[in-house]
Amino acid sequence: MGDPIRSARIAVLSNKCNSEEDKKLNRKSEEVVVLAKQSNVCGGKDYRENRSWRGNVRSTTETYKDTETKLKRIAWLSSKDADKGFGCLMHLCNETSLDICFKELGGNKAVGIDDINKAKYGENLETNLEELICRMKKMAYKPQPVRQVMIPKEGAKTMRPLGISSFEDKLVQKMMQKILESIYEPIFYKCSYGFRPGRGCHDAIRDLLNYLYGNHVKIVIDIDLENFFGKIDHKLLEEILRKKIKDEKFMRYIKRMFKAGILAEKELIVSDEGVPQGSCCSPVLANIFAHYVIDEWFESTVKSRCRNNVELFRYADDAVICCQTERDAQRIKLALSKRLARFKLKLNEKKTKFISFSKWAYKRGEKQGAFDFLGFNFYWGKSRNGAMIPKVKTSGKRMRSKLKKVKIWVRENKDRYKLPWIWKKFCIKLEGHIRYYGVSYNHRVEIFVYKALTILYKWLNRRSQRKSFTWEKFWMFVESHSVPQIKVHHKLF
Repeated sequence: MGDPIRSARIAVLSNKCNSEEDKKLNRKSEEVVVLAKQSNVCGGKDYRENRSWRGNVRSTTETYKDTETKLKRIAWLSSKDADKGFGCLMHLCNETSLDICFKELGGNKAVGIDDINKAKYGENLETNLEELICRMKKMAYKPQPVRQVMIPKEGAKTMRPLGISSFEDKLVQKMMQKILESIYEPIFYKCSYGFRPGRGCHDAIRDLLNYLYGNHVKIVIDIDLENFFGKIDHKLLEEILRKKIKDEKFMRYIKRMFKAGILAEKELIVSDEGVPQGSCCSPVLANIFAHYVIDEWFESTVKSRCRNNVELFRYADDAVICCQTERDAQRIKLALSKRLARFKLKLNEKKTKFISFSKWAYKRGEKQGAFDFLGFNFYWGKSRNGAMIPKVKTSGKRMRSKLKKVKIWVRENKDRYKLPWIWKKFCIKLEGHIRYYGVSYNHRVEIFVYKALTILYKWLNRRSQRKSFTWEKFWMFVESHSVPQIKVHHKLF
């Protein structure tokens, strides 16, 4: 028999060594093993293409923070190289990222053809997401047709189509939107403002006013594209997307989304053109198409061939071009028509027009024109100090349309609900109008509020044969209840 104390020490040391070896083995087992085998993505990408510094990191399971970090990495790589292609994107559509998309989607949105809303889908959320990811991995997921509804077009008597996807399709489209934005947002030009994170209508209005004030502009081309969202060709858009997206699975799902079709009046329509307005992906896809068709062409070709400075301001399909000479304006319009025809788009000749908008001509007393952009009417005026400055006010067409909507709403709800409920909802509508149109020098907001109150007074008195209010009692009621404050929400200067 040996020394018992010595044998005990040997046992302790052996256990310590075994525990350290187990920890090393555990750490090695936790590491992601990437096989040095070529895959079929990007035409035979080997293991060297999966390094993090190249932006192509693959993982089977990852948290949303990992996905968010990779989206930022993609955006950074795209900003450094506008021609860089991305070959591994589908792994970003995982259960965790789709769960975040589920939380971001609104719960009161209209339902698609499956008649499933957010609350119903969320009852078995984990199971539904697992099944969805499983089908996507097997390429068994197929988007359902989009339900089409017709809504009144703003400021016109015509109707425009609105597409409503099923809730599961909204989840996938939301994640695709994030991926596409991370790829293309860094390469979009400053002249584009529509449906972009951190940019909006008032940014476009402010920058346009500053340009008109600080540059010698003579002619403004008010551009109107004929049915832009409905005329985007799927094959041309696919060719544009393939310049930067090399993931074949991702592109197959984009194509399936195009081929899902539209269900209009119980009839399935499958077309080779158009992206349905109302879809999560439609704004970014439309921006990508307009970026290559209009923005890039304007920045690289038009500006270099014009004698004087020209500038484009575009919000989705609504755009204006500021020119210093009439000759440049005529050439740009002719070239733009030919450029759009190459991509199966068309200018609306009746609504596309030239507007004389010269500050120096206005100083000389010559009458200048005005144009509408994003619901505002642009015109020359004077500041309090007497300086010539471009101003904006609510477009007359948009104001009439809004007042008509107020009239329809009050008429439909005056007999259904009591006065406190009507007043509360009415003030919410006024607040929304004031927040959008409350900009510098726009005095038409006060006129709108006064006319809206007049409409409310008129229809409240028609709830019965007996008058509910006199003018004195009505204004006493308005003063005693809080009316949204009329103020400048967006300073343009």
